[in-house]
Amino acid sequence: MLGNNKSNATIDKEQLELLKNAQKRIQQKKRLYIHFVVFLIGSVFIIILNLILGFGKTFKLFNTDWFVFAILAWLFLLLYHTFNVFITHKFMGKNWEQTQLEKLVSKQKKRLEEIKNTLPNQENSNTSEIKKKTDLKKNITIIAAVANNNAIGKDNQLIWHLSDDLKRFKALTSGHHIIMGRKTFESFPKPLPNRTHVVITRQADYKVPHEVMVVNTLEDALDVSRHDNQPFIIGGGEIYNQALKFADTIELTRVHENFEADTFFPKLDVSVWQETVSHHFKKDEHNNHDYSFISYTRI
Repeated sequence: MLGNNKSNATIDKEQLELLKNAQKRIQQKKRLYIHFVVFLIGSVFIIILNLILGFGKTFKLFNTDWFVFAILAWLFLLLYHTFNVFITHKFMGKNWEQTQLEKLVSKQKKRLEEIKNTLPNQENSNTSEIKKKTDLKKNITIIAAVANNNAIGKDNQLIWHLSDDLKRFKALTSGHHIIMGRKTFESFPKPLPNRTHVVITRQADYKVPHEVMVVNTLEDALDVSRHDNQPFIIGGGEIYNQALKFADTIELTRVHENFEADTFFPKLDVSVWQETVSHHFKKDEHNNHDYSFISYTRI
């Protein structure tokens, strides 16, 4: 019948131990507070009992009223109690707590890996899943400037100057997400205006301006850009290579010359990509090389 099923919540052994330790600390502090209050009331009571009611008034130790030693002994016990609650725990308990927290973090990471492993392992399945996540976009676009020998850069810098290419890049990408690797981002003197930067890096705690998003994978970058109808993937070489299986469009500036480089654009498979638009331009005072603007769409 409905309502008879019960979900048994389970708690990790280390989590339970950490929880019990926290509860123990709360109880320790409560008992210390009670001890302090009882000490104050008890000390006043002993003094009244001796000085006002005369109890044991004639009994002295080392020519000192007995209640002074009683209060001092009680004070010593209170100080010892305080030492155990705060000092001993500080030097002996913090390391244990930190170890437990590290165990929990490690276990959570392991669980995330196990969850990832339960997802489809085939590359095509992963690609299909990302495409489902990014259905709102319809048009994932790679944009690049590429030499005849597919060179795109050297020492994390462009190896040519084409004013018209820069203008085209700005016109196409303005108002959109631009997805890039860490080195590409670091080649900018500052984030480009009117664009949402998504930086892919494996570095932990990578520091960026507050308006820049950091992710660990291209899949995550596409996911955070899912509400953009045309996010642009802008490099570098490895990111381009990964992006080919997700992209719908390629906007290429072909620089008609060969260059020495250390970063290259992947070779396009003509059975996958169809050239739809091509405009050729001669070099001039603003553009140092002949070039073409070429658009490709996935077949």
